[in-house]
Order: sequence, then structure tokens, then C-alpha cells
Amino acid sequence: MGQTILAGAICFVLAAVIFSILGYQYRRQVAEKEISSAEEEAKRIINEAIKSAESKKREALVEAKEEILKARNEYEREVKERRNDLQKQERRLQQKEENLDRKTENIEKKEETLQTKLADLVSAREEVETVKKAQMEVLERISGLTVEEAKSYLIHQLEDEVTHEAAMKVKEIEARFKEEADTKARELISLAIQRCAADHVAEATVSVVPLPNDEMKGRIIGREGRNIRTLETLTGVDLIIDDTPEAITVSCFDPVRREIARIALEKLIQDGRIHPARIEEMVEKAKREVDATIRAEGERAIFETNVHGLHPELVKLLGRMRYRTSYGQNVLNHSIEVSHLAGLLAAEIGADVTHAKRAGLLHDLGKSIDHEVEGSHVQIGVELARKYRENENVVHAIEAHHNDVEPRTIVACLVQAADAISAARPGARRENLENYIKRLEKLEEVTSSFEGVDKCFAIQAGREIRVMIHPEIISEDRMVLLAREIAKKIEDELEYPGQIKVNLIRETKAIEYAK
Repeated sequence: MGQTILAGAICFVLAAVIFSILGYQYRRQVAEKEISSAEEEAKRIINEAIKSAESKKREALVEAKEEILKARNEYEREVKERRNDLQKQERRLQQKEENLDRKTENIEKKEETLQTKLADLVSAREEVETVKKAQMEVLERISGLTVEEAKSYLIHQLEDEVTHEAAMKVKEIEARFKEEADTKARELISLAIQRCAADHVAEATVSVVPLPNDEMKGRIIGREGRNIRTLETLTGVDLIIDDTPEAITVSCFDPVRREIARIALEKLIQDGRIHPARIEEMVEKAKREVDATIRAEGERAIFETNVHGLHPELVKLLGRMRYRTSYGQNVLNHSIEVSHLAGLLAAEIGADVTHAKRAGLLHDLGKSIDHEVEGSHVQIGVELARKYRENENVVHAIEAHHNDVEPRTIVACLVQAADAISAARPGARRENLENYIKRLEKLEEVTSSFEGVDKCFAIQAGREIRVMIHPEIISEDRMVLLAREIAKKIEDELEYPGQIKVNLIRETKAIEYAK
């Protein structure tokens, strides 16, 4: 029994060994098959990869060749264009060189011609000098005078004759026209002044705002001065708070700012609430009120003067002149008065009244914005009038009212006269003592600069300059011409309203005693 089990076990072991060997061989065969299939697959993949790489290589080569071809074409095109440009420049340079050569040849020919002509001129001049010298020697021998003596004698004779004739002619013309002109001018001006009566009060550069009580001063100043600083900053004025009872002084050279500050202060005092925010609100309201007043004043001016058809912007500019002064004289009132006077004078002599009044009203238009734009008020006024398409006669009158250009029309002369009348009225303008003395000194200095003037005195507030002259230097005939020369220099160098009378006095005394 034991042997049978042993034999069975051995058979089982042998069978297992055989089975393992057979299984190993089978697995080996399967593995070899798989390896061979994997190798074949790998070879296939490698072959496909090689083929793909080859095709991509060929595509890359083709693209590279195309890029190279494209770049080469572009390069050839640029080279061709540059070559064409170079050829054009070469042709231009060649043409310029040819032109320069031709010009050089022409210049050389002209130089040769000029040299020839110059030589001819030199020889001709020498001949002329020789003939002239011979003739002068003959003339000197005949007359018994040298060249300088003869020249001096002729000039002296001619000067005497011309001076005498000129003086007599001037006297004759002045005498003929002065009688008629003075009489007629006095009549016209007196009639115009009588028919145009206007108030003349010089305006100051300060405004006084009344207060209900002195406690209000502290409220206006505010804590640590914040209220007064805010008001001065917003309006651009100076507030003067001193010992004056129940009053504050607003000081500013710009009347518009001063008026805005005055109105704002009055509103704040009436309201009672005074703090920076309220001050800012009241200043804005005051600005709007002043703008409305400006428009109303412009409309009032055109209504009073009966000048219609003005551009709306010109009406606003006229209204702004309500807050402008010239030597203390309100510019808008002055312009209205000049308009009336120019119209009255034009009516008296039969000139165009409409143009005269229009030019008189607009003659100081430039003063409404002369602090904002560069240039004199005459230039600014001319530019504004032309900008808003005013009549050319009116523009010329504006340009000529201070003799910036010579007046060419009757209207321009009338505006000049009306402007001088309005400015020269007693009390119309204010002038401080220092400026007044400087003006008189300048007038005397200009007059004293002429030869033959002994002494001169400015009298009648600068309306007349009385000149004492040396009788041995200035003759009677020369006096007339000297007076005109002095008047012309005063017109050119000084600025003044109205006119200045130049009065020359020449006196020769002879004293002898009978014994």
C-alpha cells in the first residue's frame, strides 16, 4: 500500500514536472510570438516615422525654398527701387551741375561785362572831373568867389527868401481860414454843449458799505479772520476795517470786483448768516446781478443814444464800460456823451448823424477788455468793431480818435472833437498833483528843447504854453514856423485832452537917453 502511494506520488510529481515543462515551452513560444509581433510593429512604426520625417523634411525644404525665393524677390525689388532712386538722384545732381555750370558761365560773362563798364565809367568820371574842374576854375576867375563862398552865399539867400515866403504864406492861410473856422467852431461847439448837459463826478477806487452796528465788523472778520479772507479771495478786493463807525471800506482798482464785493457784503449783512459757504453763495449771486446790470447798462446806452442794430456782444461790452473809469471819469457815461456831442455836431454841419453817434458810442470800446488783451484800447476797439462787422467809417473813427492814424472822414474828426470836449469839461476827469506837475514839466521840457527859446511857462492848467524867444536868434518870419514846429512836437510826444495853445512872444527893446 505504501509503495502504491509512493508510486502515485512519484507519478504525480513527474506529471507536474512534465506539465510545467510543457507549460514553459508553451509560454516561451507565445512570448516569442509576441516579441516577434512587437518587433514587427516597432519596425512598422519606425518605418512610418521615417516616412513621416522624410515627408516633413521635404515639406520644410519646400517652405524654406519658398521663403528664400520670396525674400530674394523682395530684396531684388528693394535693390531695384534703390537703384532707380540713385539713378534719379544722379540725374538731378547732373542737371544741377549743368545748371551751376551755365550760371557760373553767365556770371563770369557778366563780371567781364561789368568790369568793362566799370573801366569805361572810371575813365568817363575822370573826364567829367577834369571838365568840371576846368569849368569851376573859369567860374571862380570870372566871379571872384571860391566854390564854398558861392555855395554859402546862394544857400543863405535861398534860406532867407524861402523862410520869408513860407512865413508869409502860412500867415496868409491861417489868417484867411482862422476867422471863419474859429467863429464857426465856437458856434457849433457852444450849441452842442448847450444841448448836451451831462453830470461830471469823478469816481473813486473805494466803496463804503454801511453796517447796522459795530458788532457786525467782528462777524465779518470771523474766527481767526476766515470770513474776511474768504471774501477777499473770492472777490479780489481789499476790505479795510478801521475805526470808522458802522462802515467798512471796499478798496479795489477794478470797479467790477469792487461792485461784486459791495453787493455780496450787503446781502451777507442783510441775511445775518456769515460763514465761508454762505459767503461763496452770496458772491455768486452778486456776480449774476452784476452781469445782469452790465446787460441792462448796455441796453440803456443804446436806448439813450438811439443807436440800434448793434451786435449783442457789443451791447455787453458797452455795459462792461459802466464799471470802467478813465482818470476818474466813467467810460460808459463818457461814451454816451461823446455820442450825443458827435451827433449834434454832425447835424449842425450836415454830416452823417447816424455814423457819428455810432462811432462816438463805440470809440472807447477797447477799454471794456483792455486789461485782458494785449494792445492799446484803440487797437482792441478796432479789432472788436471789425470782428462784429461794424461799418468801415465807424471803424476808422475808432482808430483815429487818438490820432493813431490820420482822420480821413468828417465823422472821425467829429468824434475826435466830441471826445476832447467830453474829457476837457471842468470836473470831468481827476488828476493827482504829482501827475499834473509831471505833465506841465514835460510840456515845458519839450518846448525848451528848441533853439532860440529863452524861457517857457505852462499856464491855464497846461492849456497854454507861453514861450519867450531870443529876438536876435529868431526873426519875425521864423516865429511862425517855430510855433508850428513846437505844436507838432507837442502833438507827437505828449498825451493830453483838448488842445494846447502855443503862444510865442518876441520883443526887441531899444533904450536911449536924451541929455
